[in-house]
Formats: sequence, C-alpha cells, structure tokens
Amino acid sequence: GIVPSSVVLTSFQVMSRVFLIWAVTHSVKEVQNEDSVLLFVVAWTVTEIIRYSFYTFSLLNHLPYLIKWARYTLFIVLYPMGVSGELLTIYAALPFVRQAGLYSISLPNKYNFSFDYHAFLILVMIFYIPLFPQLYFHMIYQRRKVLSHTDEHRKFE
Repeated sequence: GIVPSSVVLTSFQVMSRVFLIWAVTHSVKEVQNEDSVLLFVVAWTVTEIIRYSFYTFSLLNHLPYLIKWARYTLFIVLYPMGVSGELLTIYAALPFVRQAGLYSISLPNKYNFSFDYHAFLILVMIFYIPLFPQLYFHMIYQRRKVLSHTDEHRKFE
C-alpha cells in the first residue's frame, strides 16, 4: 500500500530481473562482457532512479512536474532499450547453454523427468512477444491519462 504498483506485477518484475542476472548473466560467464548487458543494466538503473524518486516525492506530497514527466515519458526509450538488452543477452547465452547443457536434466533418471534449459530460454524470449506490447501500451495509456490531466490542470493555474 505504500506504492500503487500491483504486488503481482512487481513480483514478476523482480523475479524476471533476478532470473536475468543470476540464471543468464551470472551463470553464463561468456555473456558478461556483452554490450547487451550494459544496455539492460543502464535502462534498469535509470528506470529505478526515476521510479523511486517519483515514489519518494509522492509520499512527501511534493512531486515536481519534471519527475512526473520523466516517470511517464522516459519509459518510451528505456523500456525498449532494456528489453533489447535482455533479449540480446539471452540470445548470446544460447550457444553456451546448449554446449554446456547448463541447468538441463536428461532422461533417463530416477525421476523420469527432463528439462532443457536451452529450450526454456527460447520460450522465455517468445513470451516477450505478447508481454512487452501489453506493458508498453499500458504505460502509454498511463502517460496519456496522467500527463494530459496535469496539463489541463496547469492551464487553470
């Protein structure tokens, strides 16, 4: 209740970041020097600085317009930048994951279960196709709603 974000959405975002940092970037040492890692880390960092500045000033009941504008505008560049970095990093990890059999479980085994981490990463990349546009257009809707209301309110001040 401190911030208006959904617990489910926030949990999903945190878990996806932990997954990308630990299960991809940390686990596949060969991708750690890829430019794509820098791309998503910079996007995440700037996004979080803006987000938590927004939340802090909102809680203090003193939200500068510049922070509100940045929160609802800079995502236009930062979201695609972060997603591109994430996808390029996963893609760069694929050959190393396949070659090493990283986190994969082959049959036969006593649990009669198999898991192909390489295929899982490809599925993760595919899930970006329907999920990213939904989140992106939701933010565009939020931007229109929040900033147009502010602009109308400013006209009367």
